[in-house]
Amino acid sequence: ETIDRAGALSAFKRSDVASYWATKTAALLVLALLGGTIPSLIVGAWPAITAFGPGFLTTQRWAPQLDEPVMGGLGPLYGTLVSSFIAMLIAVPVGLGISIFLTEFCPPSLRRPIALAIELLAGIPSIIYGMWGFFVLGPFLAETVQPFMIATFGRLPLIGALFAGPPSQLSLFNASLILAIMVLPFITAISRDVFATVPAVLKEAAYGVGCTTWEVVRRVVLPYTRVGVIGGVMLALGRALGETMAVTFIIGNSFKITGSLFSPGTTISAAIASEFAESAGLHQSALMLLGLFLFVLTFAVLSAARLMLIRLELKQGR
Repeated sequence: ETIDRAGALSAFKRSDVASYWATKTAALLVLALLGGTIPSLIVGAWPAITAFGPGFLTTQRWAPQLDEPVMGGLGPLYGTLVSSFIAMLIAVPVGLGISIFLTEFCPPSLRRPIALAIELLAGIPSIIYGMWGFFVLGPFLAETVQPFMIATFGRLPLIGALFAGPPSQLSLFNASLILAIMVLPFITAISRDVFATVPAVLKEAAYGVGCTTWEVVRRVVLPYTRVGVIGGVMLALGRALGETMAVTFIIGNSFKITGSLFSPGTTISAAIASEFAESAGLHQSALMLLGLFLFVLTFAVLSAARLMLIRLELKQGR
């Protein structure tokens, strides 16, 4: 049976061309969506930009109901940065610890069930986290954890102001803890996957020269996988910056900055979610401006992460 080589080559060429244009169209579609989002945010936020100017970022008062509205984005911006920072401060060491345990210490019979339980946390809707935080976690923290932290750390110099004030079921600290729980599966899953890519010969060589398990993790596993670990952390940070419903439930939605972690606050996404449906005119434009700031902030964080990864890859290449 003869083979039509010319026809086969022609079919392969057509499939290659079709694949090329399909993937190129998908990539251009992403750029088009990004290019359409930025101008729409700028157009919607322009009245607020012209009305408030740079003072929008230095004002924490939010009074859209006045005859001459006063609106500032300092409170939501502060809440977004602080809650995300505290969430990552909690989630990163816990997530890396779980990943190291699963790959280096955990018995094989327990490895899969624990990993599956961690990954299932990522599938829980954010509104469920918010309801759980409002009805269960918030009261528990206000009755047990926060009084202990106030009594223990509230009198310390420098950091005592962070733990001042009465306990509260709706606070910046509670929202940060919810965010930490929500981003934990991302850090754990990605770190566990990249830890599993470490060649066994490298770890065996380290064990062969007398290294302990912790020394193998610190000197072999983490240096080999640091690019992937940083990528997972930055992905989790992007999730924390933009989380909406869970934070809206438990943060208190207060635009005032008090300095205490146990006082109510707000984030950019929570402020938009709670007020956008009832906004109009300059009020709506101010919320659009907050959305623009969140977009720029997230884009800057992810771009910085990408540059960091490029520098690490170049350094490893040298």
